[in-house]
Amino acid sequence: MTTTYAAQPIAPRVLKELRTTDDAGRPAVPFTDTEGGAALRCCLRRGEPGERITLVSYAPLRRWAADRGVHPGAYDEQGPVFIHAEECAGPDADAALPFTNAHRTVRRYSAEGHILGGRLVEESGDFDEALTEAFDDPAVALVHVRAVEYGCFLYEVRRG
Repeated sequence: MTTTYAAQPIAPRVLKELRTTDDAGRPAVPFTDTEGGAALRCCLRRGEPGERITLVSYAPLRRWAADRGVHPGAYDEQGPVFIHAEECAGPDADAALPFTNAHRTVRRYSAEGHILGGRLVEESGDFDEALTEAFDDPAVALVHVRAVEYGCFLYEVRRG
């Protein structure tokens, strides 16, 4: 059996909310990124110098769980993510999995929003194996990919 999966950017409805008030209740403060390179969660690519972006607090599991009427309990986390300050086109439809060039953690979650385990991915070529392994478990409803260095949420992966 072949497992298919797709990286999910932050939904447009959520981005609209975050551009006003983030998940910590703070107003968004846009700025011009002079250096570029920020991992943008709205379009799943690195930012370019001169783009207007904002750093907001985002609670991905909390929002996912609220949409499904479940409660992640202690697994609810919020943390910083970069997004464009204004609406953008989103990710390219044919783009490969983004941000796989460094150490990442693949965290598995159940349909109740509880963590089922995780895996350290040290090489970009190991992502397919890590995601296939995660989704071979029928109890896994979604996966979060996070940066090891700061623990930042990068994107959600769901079965395709």
